[in-house]
Amino acid sequence: MANTFTVRSAAQHPLPCLPAGLRPSCNSLSSLSLKAKPRRRSAMAIRNALAVEQEVQAKVSLVRIGTRGSPLALAQAYETRDKLMATHSELAEEGAIEIIVIKTTGDKILNQPLADIGGKGLFTKEIDEALLEGEIDIAVHSMKDVPTYLPDGMILPCNLPREDVRDAFISLTAKSLAELPSGSVVGSASLRRQSQILYRYPSLKVINFRGNVQTRLRKLDEGEVQATLLALAGLKRLNMTENVTTILSIEEMLPAIAQGAIGIACRSNDDKMANYIASLNHEETRLAVCCERAFLETLDGSCRTPIAGYARRDDNGNCTFRGLVASPDGTRVLETSRNGPYAEDEMIAMGVDAGKELISKAGSGFFDW
Repeated sequence: MANTFTVRSAAQHPLPCLPAGLRPSCNSLSSLSLKAKPRRRSAMAIRNALAVEQEVQAKVSLVRIGTRGSPLALAQAYETRDKLMATHSELAEEGAIEIIVIKTTGDKILNQPLADIGGKGLFTKEIDEALLEGEIDIAVHSMKDVPTYLPDGMILPCNLPREDVRDAFISLTAKSLAELPSGSVVGSASLRRQSQILYRYPSLKVINFRGNVQTRLRKLDEGEVQATLLALAGLKRLNMTENVTTILSIEEMLPAIAQGAIGIACRSNDDKMANYIASLNHEETRLAVCCERAFLETLDGSCRTPIAGYARRDDNGNCTFRGLVASPDGTRVLETSRNGPYAEDEMIAMGVDAGKELISKAGSGFFDW
């Protein structure tokens, strides 16, 4: 299926699709107006053609999926498409699902740190606008890009099964962060990664490193940096794990809020789409994401505040949550953890409580970066 960004209007389809013999030419219009019998037959044929067209349209439930255009974003859109096709037979028909690429602010500005171009929703705003304006039917997002609030008129009832949440260390010269010589340059656009690296390895230098996965790997090959860190989930979805040097443990590098989770949104008044995507929901992932986002929302950090958090189901079926907030230079890192039932209300309460604890520990001025 083609990856196109199309905006349709009524003007693009002013006439129904008619058999060739029933398409009046400009020259025949006057004769049709003078001859009653051919006009009656044409009108009947038009009604029949419209009825056939409406019947065909009724059989095809078109779903327009909005996504960013990066290879990873497209891989996530294809995963969503394939799951919809496998779950709903009418969506497996040719042309039933269309993928529409939308360029976001975060994709357009690549020469500045994310913190400098600002605010939340850098990778979601334009897609959400297209959804609310009816240009697409559902939006597929990396959940770590989604602000803790949703625009009015939009819901996000579905998370696909979560991928591996860990970060991957990639280098051509060292097997781990610990093996990098003093002064080595690590490329990362993530303040979360930057602060945790500098906290444990203050002799390293971390620089802003924007671009999609392929761009960052190319810059690494060209020697711009000695190492970089990427989400293992993205590398797995792109079938690019051969590039991984070492997988970092959760203890060494706590992941971003909702890392590895895909979210699917629709309009709040679109019951058909809501039912489609709700059928794909992975409840364990959704609840973990709810817990982590409650933590993030409570901290209400700016885009300059490094925040990390991870909720998971433990061996006893309960929820284990660990959260972190840090100064961008890594000189101060505050952590906390919680345990409780794996249930929505309790998990949201854990996230909120953990956030409140770290706010209290941080003191005034900590979040004023």
